[in-house]
Amino acid sequence: IPFEEAVQRILLPLQRRVGELWHEGRVNIAVEHYVTKVIQQKLFSVMNQLPVNEFGPRVVVACPEGEYHEIGAQAATYLAAARGCHVYYLGPNLPLADLETLCERVRPDLILLSVTETKPEGGVHHLLHGLRTLSQRWPVAVGGQGACAMEHFLENTSIELLDDLGALHTRLANLLSTHQRAFH
Repeated sequence: IPFEEAVQRILLPLQRRVGELWHEGRVNIAVEHYVTKVIQQKLFSVMNQLPVNEFGPRVVVACPEGEYHEIGAQAATYLAAARGCHVYYLGPNLPLADLETLCERVRPDLILLSVTETKPEGGVHHLLHGLRTLSQRWPVAVGGQGACAMEHFLENTSIELLDDLGALHTRLANLLSTHQRAFH
C-alpha cells in the first residue's frame, strides 16, 4: 500500500494501541519504546527520500515543552513534506520562546504543534498564553489527544484545532492552495 496510507491505517493506529496497552499495564515501556523507534525509523527513512521544496509554504512542526511523544508530529511532518511544504521539524519538548525565536527567522506560513498529554487546567492556561502570543504573528494549529482535550479552551482564539488526520489534510490543502495563488 502507499506509504501515506500505511501511516494512517497501520503505523499511527499501532502506536496508539501500544500506548493503550502500556497504560493498561499489558506491555512494558521497553515494548512501547521499541515500537515507537521502529515507526520513527520508517517515517524518517521515507522523509529522507522526499525532496525539500524551497519554494513551498513554510511549516514549523514541534511538540511544546513537556511533550515527549513525537510520532504525531513526525507523521504531520511527513504529510506536509509529501505535499510540497518546506518543513522545519523541531522535535519534542520545545520551549515556546525558542519556537518563537526560530519563527522570527523562517516566518512560517503555519505552525503545527502536537499535544498528546492531557494537561491540568493550569498547564492548559500556561500553554494557551504562549500559543496566543505566537498566533498573533503566525497561524497556529494544534493536534493530538491533549489538544482535543482542551478544545473548549481554544474557543474564541485564533488557534486551530486539528482533531484528526482528515482535518490536517484539509488544513494542508488550504495552505497549499493559498500559497499557490499568492505566487501566480
